[in-house]
Amino acid sequence: MAKKQTITFGMYLRSLRKTSQMTLKDVSIKTGIDISLLAKIERSERQPTRDFIKNAANLFNIDEKKLLEEYLSEQIAYKILDEDIDLNILKVAENKVSFLKRIRNG
Repeated sequence: MAKKQTITFGMYLRSLRKTSQMTLKDVSIKTGIDISLLAKIERSERQPTRDFIKNAANLFNIDEKKLLEEYLSEQIAYKILDEDIDLNILKVAENKVSFLKRIRNG
């Protein structure tokens, strides 16, 4: 089985746009986002909003959860990188998510 290539959210978004044969202007108009902001998101210079992620998922006909997963996983990766912490933190976080879900669901 081939290993999935790791890319940034912006690179992933650009690949979706190019595969759909759309210009920045096309995506800008159809998602209601400024073209310069869209270009910055593709270059990983700015972060998308949740609304943009939803609109982009609809535009590219992909699961919103998949696009959100690409975005949030990158945010977590940057947080770990910026804090210079061990990857074991992911196991701790996973345990806390399970715990918090149980609390939330009462």
